[in-house]
Amino acid sequence: MTTSSETGNVTGTKDKDYDLIWFTEACLDNALRLETYIQDAEREGDSDLMDLFRRAQADSRKGAEQGKQMLGRRLSS
Repeated sequence: MTTSSETGNVTGTKDKDYDLIWFTEACLDNALRLETYIQDAEREGDSDLMDLFRRAQADSRKGAEQGKQMLGRRLSS
């Protein structure tokens, strides 16, 4: 059995809030990175890979948007 401890005393941000911020940033970063991968696949004429990366990019954008909306609600309350 493991116990977890709040590390907000180190960062000044509660873990759950930090996690939400990290998740949003990771989704945004992933969407940017996938743009490079899409261009690489396009340059090679690999439409299957382009489609995969585009779907993944759309999912990352969706996650980022959901994270931003939740952050906005939490910051405004």
